[in-house]
Amino acid sequence: MELLHRTALLLLLLTAAALCWAQEGQPCTCLRNKRTTNCTMRSGTCWCTSVASQVAVNCTALTSKCLLMKAEMAGLKKSGRRERPKHAYVDNDGIYDPDCGNGNIFKAKQCNGTSCWCVNTAGARRTEKSDTDLHCSELVRTSWIIIETKLGERSTAVDAAYLKDIIKKEFGKRYLLDPKYISDVVYENPYVTIELKQNLSQKTPDDMDIADVAYYFEKDTKGDSLIQDETLFFNISAEPLKFDQTLIYYVDEKPPEFSMKRLTAGIIAVIVVVILAIVAGIVVLVITRKRRGKYQKSEVKEMNEMQRELNP
Repeated sequence: MELLHRTALLLLLLTAAALCWAQEGQPCTCLRNKRTTNCTMRSGTCWCTSVASQVAVNCTALTSKCLLMKAEMAGLKKSGRRERPKHAYVDNDGIYDPDCGNGNIFKAKQCNGTSCWCVNTAGARRTEKSDTDLHCSELVRTSWIIIETKLGERSTAVDAAYLKDIIKKEFGKRYLLDPKYISDVVYENPYVTIELKQNLSQKTPDDMDIADVAYYFEKDTKGDSLIQDETLFFNISAEPLKFDQTLIYYVDEKPPEFSMKRLTAGIIAVIVVVILAIVAGIVVLVITRKRRGKYQKSEVKEMNEMQRELNP
């Protein structure tokens, strides 16, 4: 009987060893850390490489916060949601009545009454507002547009490679944009970054301008489509994509010329308030010390008089 038990135990050990040997080197999934790559089974344990640090982590335990934060920051940088080109900027002025020149493009100088400013080929203001004497020497081309948007909630997952392909296809179909002008599509659930690049030397008379394409897409995602009887419809896994919180960043061939004059008044006001507060504090402190000094002198005088009376 004892021999039978030992034989059964030995068989179990051999079976476990065989299973471990069969799994050795096989791909695996790190259940406790999704920010990992190159996951393989080693001695029955799933081991992976932590993103951005190249450190091996044991997936049966929790990964350290330091490695997790490092991996998260690497993902954010890669997605482009936080790091953008140095001179990328958003048009915060909204719609205005533009002055269109030859070829129905924006004139370099735009005015609204007595206020004027310079714009790029996308019509976005790239200088401070000034009076009508403002001179805009040229219409600077917007050669790079970054579209940041967010996918609505879905019941099915989205494959990043497939999303990139379908966006290129639909941009060509809906906005007539040559796919070569879509330089990249980055997806990090739920955010999507679409980069459009088009130098003047690349653009032919028949090519759609990336500024026009971005404007059409922005209108589509905000429920104000410019295309008759047709709404934006991207379908993945029999479920439509819904875009939200769209932002458009412009990168011109020359840096914008904002002088930050708008902020000067606010900064000066803050400085004035701080200085006044400091001065008021000093005045109160001086007055308090003077009063305290008077009280002390008065007390000393009274004490001297009392001593004289006691010692005639």
